[in-house]
Amino acid sequence: MNNILVNPLKKLYDKLKDLLSTPKKRKYFVSKCVKLFFNIVKYIFLIGISFIVLYPLILQLAVAFRMPTDVSNPEVMWIPEHFSIENFKIAMKALNYWEALGTTFFNSLIVSLLQVASTACAGYAFARLKFKGGKVLFFLSLFTIIVPQTMVSLPMYINFAKAGLLGKKYVLFLMSGLGMGIKSGIFIYLFRQSFKGLPKELEEAAYMDGCNVFQVFIKVMFPCVRSTIITVLLLAFVWQWNDYYYTNLFFINGATDIYTLATQLQTMSTGSSLQQALLQANIWQMMGQDVTSNPLFVSMILNTAGILVMLPVLIMYFFLQKLFVEGIEKSGIVG
Repeated sequence: MNNILVNPLKKLYDKLKDLLSTPKKRKYFVSKCVKLFFNIVKYIFLIGISFIVLYPLILQLAVAFRMPTDVSNPEVMWIPEHFSIENFKIAMKALNYWEALGTTFFNSLIVSLLQVASTACAGYAFARLKFKGGKVLFFLSLFTIIVPQTMVSLPMYINFAKAGLLGKKYVLFLMSGLGMGIKSGIFIYLFRQSFKGLPKELEEAAYMDGCNVFQVFIKVMFPCVRSTIITVLLLAFVWQWNDYYYTNLFFINGATDIYTLATQLQTMSTGSSLQQALLQANIWQMMGQDVTSNPLFVSMILNTAGILVMLPVLIMYFFLQKLFVEGIEKSGIVG
């Protein structure tokens, strides 16, 4: 038994002694130990960050797949006692899911395309065209990034109200087409920087071939900023998908037959749509009480509804992640 323990320790001691026998070997050994230490710290940090990011999603899934009757069961923590999709059925009815999904997808797609068109034109003008007040206008467009959205939306709301546009289905398209969409200032900046990085010889050659400014922009310059187009298109789509403030203020106001996923999710917290969904799903009778007064139940349905709202965007990102990462890297967005 002693030999079994002593022999490996003796071999380890001999090997360690050999590693420290010369200054060069000692330096190499220390560098390896330092590198190993920092790798361990790095992986601990990454695992911790991953847990912080994934914890809410894991908790949402654990809550969403449990039976509604288990909402107050203290024994059910992570793994549901009875797996069920009843919460998804309730959430889909409360969200008016398929109608809201279609409206949200259509709005987000059209808005993102108009955002690309309007901000690309503005970015090209600021980058290549010389005109009086250009720098001031560019500064004002960047200023909209840091200004609170309530300050920007108030004059817009007044003007739309005077023009009778509140609640119209095209009001969001009008905003985006005129360069007043969500985070348009960021998109203008991205396009300006991309166009400034292109060689002037491209424009000069196009002008020598007889192209005007509009033709140079459409046929020559715009196709050269593909990565920025992808970045702006995806960011505009996601931000419009998740937008509640502008959509509720300009689009939903006065139009009770129009729904989006973000506004429906916000409405669910009031309880009225949740009560109606419970009655349709016969959950009210099964629970035998006004479950909307139970904060745990309301939180469970809201968590499930949040998963349903995120799911289409996550699926879209799964198929387009390569283009998205490429666009982010080439456009120079950091942080």
